[in-house]
Amino acid sequence: MNPDELAELIAARRSNIFIDETSSVSDEQLNQIVMAAQWAPNHKRTWPLRIAIVRGESRRALGETIADAMAQRGDDEAKVLKTRTKYMRSPVVLVIASAQGATVNETEENKYAVAAGIQNMLLMTEAMDLAALWGSPAKDANDSITSLCGFDSTDLVMGLVYLGAPSKSAPAVERPALRVTYLD
Repeated sequence: MNPDELAELIAARRSNIFIDETSSVSDEQLNQIVMAAQWAPNHKRTWPLRIAIVRGESRRALGETIADAMAQRGDDEAKVLKTRTKYMRSPVVLVIASAQGATVNETEENKYAVAAGIQNMLLMTEAMDLAALWGSPAKDANDSITSLCGFDSTDLVMGLVYLGAPSKSAPAVERPALRVTYLD
C-alpha cells in the first residue's frame, strides 16, 4: 500500500450504523480486526487493551446489562427500553476497555493507546468492506459491562463497536478546515 492508498482508506472510513443484522463476520476477520489494535503505539508497553467479542444471544445480555445499569441510574425509560435490544442490530459487538495503569499518568496513556487501537480496528474493518460504529458506553454502566465481559473491575470501557456487513453506505460528512500551527 502506498501513501495515497492509505490516505484514501482513511478518508473512506465512516461511522456506519447501517449494518445488516443478518450478516456474519468470520472468526478470521475478527482475528485480523482485533490484532490490528495490538499494533497501536504503547510506549510504556503496558498492553492495556481488553476486548470482548459479543455475538449471538450474548448481545441481548449486553443490552440487558447496560439497560439495567441505566434504569438504576434513573435514565429515561424510553432510552432504557431501546438499549435492551439495540445491540441486536449488528451481528457482532466489540466491547473495548483499557486497563488501569500503575500511576494516574500511565492510566491516561493506556487510554490513548487503546483509542489508537480502536482506530486501527476501524481502518481494518473499512479495508474489509465492513460497516462499523464506535459507540460510547452508557454512564455508570462500566462496572456492569466489565463484569459481564470478564474484565478486571478497574478496567475502563472505552467503547462498543457495532460490526457487520453494511446494509447501505453512510453519508459523507463535511470536515471543517484543519487547524495547523507551524512553529519555525
